[in-house]
Amino acid sequence: MADEQASRTEIGKLGEFGLIKRIGHGLQLKHPSSVLGIGDDAAAIDIGDRYQLICTDMLTESIHFDLSYTPLQHLGYKAVAVNISDIAAMNGVPKQVTVSLGLSNRFSVEAVDVLYQGIQFACESFGVDLVGGDTTASRAGLILSVTAIGEVNKDRMSRRNGAKENDIVCVSGDIGAAYMGLQVLEREKVTYQENPEMQPQLDKYDYIVKRLLRPEARMDIVHELRDLDIIPTSMIDISDGLASEVFHLCEQSKVGMNIYEENLPIDEATYSAAAEFRIDPNTCALNGGEDYELLFTISQQDFEKVKNHRDIHFVGYVHEQSKGVNLITRGQQAVPMQAQGWGHFNSENDSSAPGKS
Repeated sequence: MADEQASRTEIGKLGEFGLIKRIGHGLQLKHPSSVLGIGDDAAAIDIGDRYQLICTDMLTESIHFDLSYTPLQHLGYKAVAVNISDIAAMNGVPKQVTVSLGLSNRFSVEAVDVLYQGIQFACESFGVDLVGGDTTASRAGLILSVTAIGEVNKDRMSRRNGAKENDIVCVSGDIGAAYMGLQVLEREKVTYQENPEMQPQLDKYDYIVKRLLRPEARMDIVHELRDLDIIPTSMIDISDGLASEVFHLCEQSKVGMNIYEENLPIDEATYSAAAEFRIDPNTCALNGGEDYELLFTISQQDFEKVKNHRDIHFVGYVHEQSKGVNLITRGQQAVPMQAQGWGHFNSENDSSAPGKS
């Protein structure tokens, strides 16, 4: 027993991504149809003229969401959207989803109906079919596990490992809003616990709260890039914060990047809330998480096609790996970037912390 305890490694020491690497270490794909396994936003299966894309994400109560301020309908929508986002990150198109539930006895049939209203609305919004799943009992609250299935033409799939030197680094939409939405909701939760007579004051925070509770998968960007005949050289969705995702692309593409602070796309509502909470808005953008925007690289020759796009922002460029991953400040100082995104298995994390779902 003493030897067993001496050799014990806490999962929190490895972290989510370290654990994934450990699980995938030594695994070999045996079937010719298994094109891509562990390590990207989705697995890829050869189905003839296309690749089938498969991804699974799990949402666990008290880890990924807090039902004291998360409406079940929004939760159902989000559970589907975050999986569709992984299909989008492969430059694919979603087709089907399955949904599995772990339910404790505190949930009524009517509550499940409301949850599935959100799921069905998401399916309609993203044009996917709900084709199955599973239900089981849970002693620890609500658990949702969603699998999304999509397709992509073989010559159009984007992975994390394709970024090349001199590529331009792009981000869709804006980032950091979901993190600030979380701060607002956590504050209102504490206020309510102290005085149940108090009504939540959320009107001026509508945008950032919505970004947390009901994010959108950026399939619109995928379709627009296709119409412009642009295939991102690498791509990932932003679930754990921009900095963390930048490191993923750099590690798998074996490159470095410069990201420019002045080009980070941060909404005015995020700036305003960050000032109110005395939080650096750049910290929200780089490390907040749960934005579900797309981080991708394009070749220089494709820049002219998107240079005037209102919702694609050019935040940096790719250089050789030896130059590292740097944040270029407004004062033009190169500061080595650090990824401080939330870790699922850290014991100090509370139930409200955001992270990849």
